[in-house]
Amino acid sequence: MEHWIYTITIAGHSLSLNLDTIFTMWFAMLCLIIFAFIATRNLDIVPGKLQAFCEKIMSFFWGIMDTMMPGKNKQHVPLVASLFLFILFANLMGQLPLRIIHIKEGELASPTNDINLTAAMAVIVLIYYVVAGIMKKGPKFFLHDFSFIGIVMALVELLEMVTRPLSLAIRLFANIFAGEILVSILLGACAYFAPLPIMLFEVLVAFIQATVFMMLTVAYVSSATGEEH
Repeated sequence: MEHWIYTITIAGHSLSLNLDTIFTMWFAMLCLIIFAFIATRNLDIVPGKLQAFCEKIMSFFWGIMDTMMPGKNKQHVPLVASLFLFILFANLMGQLPLRIIHIKEGELASPTNDINLTAAMAVIVLIYYVVAGIMKKGPKFFLHDFSFIGIVMALVELLEMVTRPLSLAIRLFANIFAGEILVSILLGACAYFAPLPIMLFEVLVAFIQATVFMMLTVAYVSSATGEEH
């Protein structure tokens, strides 16, 4: 489960890159981009099977947004849908037979088994909902009122902003990484039958973790942009 690490030097500082994560991450993004391009090429009032399938997917995201963020929420759908679809596809990559492709080091597994990727997505979510909150509420997003209680609450919320992306990153990384470790152990013990139930369970975990990441993102954006009562 080691990564293929490539080190470069920039301005006298060493920078290490996990090339296997980069390759699988870009592969996941490329597949989603190609699928989106094919699905939107010939849109029609009377949808075909592919268009109907994609509309069902988007109606799922609209339903989530309408439930958790009623009102004007369409501007957040691209982020929510992109995160869910990318995380789901990236999680499922660990169950695809990509490991038969041998590389210099490491293996072509799920890119979400790398804490660097999950942390980067969590930081993107943090920046997004902070910017959305500032655009919605202005300075009151950080400091509701200039008082002792207001300052204490602002400090608590700043601490919460740090822990939110940390919990997002660790939860996704730990679940995917632990599942792939377990599958690898079973493959070494009994490569024919033992890993199959765990691999099927990991397909369910892939959906659950993508849903959890998406739902928490929606909750954070809703909390940052919601009106105070």
